[in-house]
Amino acid sequence: MKPLRILHSESSTGWGGQEHRTLKEMVELRSRGHIVELVCPGNARLGARATDEGLAVHHARMRGGFDVRSMVKIKALLQKRKFDVLNTHSGHDSIVAGTAARLARVPLVVRTRHLALPVSSLATYTMIPHRVIAVSQYVRRYLISMGVAEGRIETIYDGVPRPECHHPSNLRAELGIDSRAIVVAMVAIVRDKKGHEDLIEAVRPMLAARSNLHVVMAGDGPWFQKIHDLVASYELADRIHLLGFRTDITNVLRGCDFFVLPTHQEALGQSFIEAMACGLPVIGTDVDGVPELITHDVNGLLVPAHDPCSLRNAIRRLTDDAGLRARLGRAGRHLTDFRFTIDQMADQTVAFYRRGIEERRSHA
Repeated sequence: MKPLRILHSESSTGWGGQEHRTLKEMVELRSRGHIVELVCPGNARLGARATDEGLAVHHARMRGGFDVRSMVKIKALLQKRKFDVLNTHSGHDSIVAGTAARLARVPLVVRTRHLALPVSSLATYTMIPHRVIAVSQYVRRYLISMGVAEGRIETIYDGVPRPECHHPSNLRAELGIDSRAIVVAMVAIVRDKKGHEDLIEAVRPMLAARSNLHVVMAGDGPWFQKIHDLVASYELADRIHLLGFRTDITNVLRGCDFFVLPTHQEALGQSFIEAMACGLPVIGTDVDGVPELITHDVNGLLVPAHDPCSLRNAIRRLTDDAGLRARLGRAGRHLTDFRFTIDQMADQTVAFYRRGIEERRSHA
């Protein structure tokens, strides 16, 4: 079958789960023989990471919905490269690149919805794209409730490649943590609603009583200095380790005993999938799309959001019960192998693209 020519657009300049999923998808589809390229602002982290992966990256500002200069530039790119699909990911690029694609008569325009936040522009789901990808059933139900036609939206879960587990982690040596210590991992952009403060509040009394307990937080973001200062104010920098932005997340996870993300709002939770793929038991909050990943006491533990006391009890359970950690970790690894693989995500995405193109041709 003829390879697809796919252009992804992203106006965000930061790095989080949305950008990480987009990059994984691009790299995987390229490996299957498709032509995959990206258009983004010149200072976008996704663009830098895509360049490192050898992907073709084009630059456009996409500063707002009325960035006509970017629109004209992207329209010319779409026509010159004869793309079959434009897949947009954020608000500004969905308007600018999406409109350019409509003007260029690209066969299929797709919007992926990565977030559990309220929609700010319904037109970027109803008028501009032909089809919509939701990253969870929760997101799909929300978009339908907002007026997006049910038949135009498909849920495609995130997928992760099988992690390389035969290489030992060097995280503990890097941080000077004893091999017998219990290490709790959190991987998330450091911003509002991710629950960094809840985790700190939950573990504070435990750290005072348990000298072998450590927490590592990987990620950066707009709240990094705030969380850094909070940890410093409690004099816990030697027990709560802020790693900042890391590209070796698998190495970080393999150096830990279990994973915690006490998020207040989450469309799905890519970090949970990555942790489970490494065999780690997980603790999450019972919000939005998270229960689509975690079944309480089966492959992880669920606690209420904004509840450091319940979170502390769950952390205590996993800290004190190696058997429970092993049981939940095995179940999580089985789930990711069965339902959340990079192959499944790629297969479903390509099938969705091809089906959308064919349906539009048949209706033309």
